[in-house]
Amino acid sequence: MIRLLILLLVAALCGSIGASLAGAKARGCLISIALGFVGALIGSWLSRELMIPDLLYIAVRPIFWSIIGAALFVALLNLLKGRPHR
Repeated sequence: MIRLLILLLVAALCGSIGASLAGAKARGCLISIALGFVGALIGSWLSRELMIPDLLYIAVRPIFWSIIGAALFVALLNLLKGRPHR
């Protein structure tokens, strides 16, 4: 149970940091958690494709690549919605 809570907290932090880097703000805790999980998927895939190792793990999550993946995902969503960047 504690491991799940830590995982959700790390996902929320990664998602909100990634959204901030992309010039948006997350609209809530659940959105930040979802961004963190999607960011981890995108970031892990990107690191494998570029053959760059994961730098930092917390609760079996690649922190650095989760943040990068979340930022890329938010930037892509903003492009699809047609919003200007900030």
